[in-house]
Amino acid sequence: MPEARSAAPPAASRAGPAGSPLARSVLSVLAIAALLLAPFLVDALLGRAWVRVLDLVMLYTMLALGLNIVVGFAGLLDLGYIAFFAVGAYLYALCASPHFGLHLPFWLLLPAAALVAGLFGMLLGAPTLKLRGDYLAIVTLGFGEIIRIFLNNLNAPVNLTNGPQGITLIRPIEVAGVSMAKMHSIGPVSFPSLYNYYYLFLVLTLLVIFVSARLQHSRVGRAWVAIREDELAASASGVNTRNLKLLAFAMGASFGGIAGSLYASFQGFVSPESFGLMESIMVLCMVVLGGMGNIRGVVLGAALLVTLPEALRYIGPLQRSLFGQVHVEPSDLRLLLFGVALVLVMRWRPAGLWPSAVRRREFVAARAAAGDMPGGPGISTDGKPSP
Repeated sequence: MPEARSAAPPAASRAGPAGSPLARSVLSVLAIAALLLAPFLVDALLGRAWVRVLDLVMLYTMLALGLNIVVGFAGLLDLGYIAFFAVGAYLYALCASPHFGLHLPFWLLLPAAALVAGLFGMLLGAPTLKLRGDYLAIVTLGFGEIIRIFLNNLNAPVNLTNGPQGITLIRPIEVAGVSMAKMHSIGPVSFPSLYNYYYLFLVLTLLVIFVSARLQHSRVGRAWVAIREDELAASASGVNTRNLKLLAFAMGASFGGIAGSLYASFQGFVSPESFGLMESIMVLCMVVLGGMGNIRGVVLGAALLVTLPEALRYIGPLQRSLFGQVHVEPSDLRLLLFGVALVLVMRWRPAGLWPSAVRRREFVAARAAAGDMPGGPGISTDGKPSP
């Protein structure tokens, strides 16, 4: 009889599928390398100004992840979220500047900003526990404007916030005696201040992402999702909706306070005009466009909406080179494209650019209940637009 020969497994089988642990490990290593080398690559290809944009992407990612807890996880529409950003920024500015003569260390001010902003979140959440939908949005919008107006007018009779002039000469962050605002070198490699801030913000952003992911998959996160889907059913099932809604406001506000304190140290200057309604809407759009309830989608939304305005700055010189003059100002074009993007996403991707699986199923169920069944125009069973 002929000898039995063992067939060698095909090359694809030996390499493993794309979702194998080996492939995931390789992708993780590549992602870490890209994050570590990002400021050097961006500086070499696009210039130092774009490294500053990277820093802002990290800041707004933390801010959007905080709002995602309130809007994406718990389903509570908050239009005044930027107020917590302002609380963290002004707390750091007042305690790390010559305004009061205080120069408290960064490691003390960062948790203090999270704690104070969390208390303000509970202060906002307590009177709004029975409000839903548009009414909740109006109350939170008023809260955000109240905070901004207070910051703008608390300069008399006692000068607490320096009014519309803002607070300057804010001390930069120092970690273990190393100032983030100075250039440092490790051997032949130099790290300018923008690089230093990037790596610090990257570490804190990854920490916020880790906390958000743990919250999402915890009992508290599942209870938030139950409240978002049907608060009455969640309450009837034994979920303490009151405490969990307060916790959502407090946790989201804490992330906003952390981002605000980092923003104040990074800018070196804060003023009330930096915390207007448009900023709240921008952060909300990061969550909605990216994908409410999905951490990866929120990160994508923050990155897109921070980099898009900077990319549109090149439209002015491009028009001048093509037509000899600027017909549409880049600032106006930014708002125009921003509105068009919102309309298109809400029409074709109502769950966001990168929605969570749960959110996608909710939209499919809602369209099916409205009579827009799969197979016709609308959303198909996989959550994508059907022809």
